[in-house]
Amino acid sequence: MILDHLSRAARYRAVSPGIAKAFDFLRTLDVAKLVDGRNAIDGDRAFAMLNRYRTKPPAEAVWESHRKYIDVQYVVSGEEWMGYVPLDRAPAVKTPYDESRDVIFYEPARDGFVMTAGQFTVFFPEDIHAPGLMAGSAAEVVKIVVKVAVG
Repeated sequence: MILDHLSRAARYRAVSPGIAKAFDFLRTLDVAKLVDGRNAIDGDRAFAMLNRYRTKPPAEAVWESHRKYIDVQYVVSGEEWMGYVPLDRAPAVKTPYDESRDVIFYEPARDGFVMTAGQFTVFFPEDIHAPGLMAGSAAEVVKIVVKVAVG
């Protein structure tokens, strides 16, 4: 897992060409030109999802991980608490891997951090995460999740 501000994204470009492509997209982003939902970057190798939502209480957290895609999550506006736990400390699996949706769901965990506007996080397949949660009180969030194919 990586957590940083977009202004320092260049130091992570070498992690993978797909992640570099995600940062290029985010740095030249014009949110007004995006549609809610899926936006093309590089076919199924990289695409961006524009999400607008109100954060929810931690009790409603959905803990998940992915195998086929890396998530590069960027908060455009607002703030949220993100749950996080590494796969080697995974809570019990709630719903086994669904290949068609590329997701495994887990029982709740407790650790996490606050993300504010301008910050991004990179979740790899070994990172269980729970996005969209209240950091104190409910807030309106605009977030872009760039899905980058593994490998």
